[in-house]
Amino acid sequence: MHMRHKKWARPELSACPYFRDSPTDLRGKWRGIFPHFGELHVELGCGKGVSTARMVYDNPGTNFVAIDITCDILGDARRNIQSSFGECIPENVLIVRYDIEYIRNLFSEADAVDRILINFCNPWTERPKYAKRRLTHPRQLLQYRDFLREDGEIWFKTDSDPLWQDSLRYFSVSGFESRFITEDLHASGFTPNYISEHEKKFSEMGIPIKMGIFVRRPLTVPPDPLRWGLPKGTSANPG
Repeated sequence: MHMRHKKWARPELSACPYFRDSPTDLRGKWRGIFPHFGELHVELGCGKGVSTARMVYDNPGTNFVAIDITCDILGDARRNIQSSFGECIPENVLIVRYDIEYIRNLFSEADAVDRILINFCNPWTERPKYAKRRLTHPRQLLQYRDFLREDGEIWFKTDSDPLWQDSLRYFSVSGFESRFITEDLHASGFTPNYISEHEKKFSEMGIPIKMGIFVRRPLTVPPDPLRWGLPKGTSANPG
């Protein structure tokens, strides 16, 4: 979906104390940039930040890094987050512009991320060759292993049945164990559930929301590069 250009977004973000533009210089230093110690959660593809805003406000003891690729969409995220906090400046969130495909350049093992959130990412179902662009593909999951702490979690939500079924295999071959699985989140009683604009839209259409919590475990046998289309020389942190 093409995002409409918003002339106001970049100026507002440039003036925002909790915005960072492609901050690869913070690799390995993310925990030290927040004024208060707490768990570190990273949201990959925060979109307009509707659910992010509520999550950040409700959990002041947790530090969040919310990432998306364009200032146009992050401008909305900033407005939604700031709206939740009113006149106060939130101290437990950074919104970041970056291409998640190269996330390894943004975080390192030293960051020891506690949780990664992937909500309603592009399912890339148009052509089989596009599958490797998915945020849950082994190409990406192996990168996340580099900076997700031992026993760290990935929380994944989607409306897409093909993406859900394929992702269950992706997590398994990439050394993640399921801790919670549901194919109808709103009927499961799971709480707290922070609802994004996408989740609200799909739920109102009668589409069940799939959710899984996957835990990083030691990876004894890395995914086959030929089967999964992994880049040449790809390796995985076995720990």
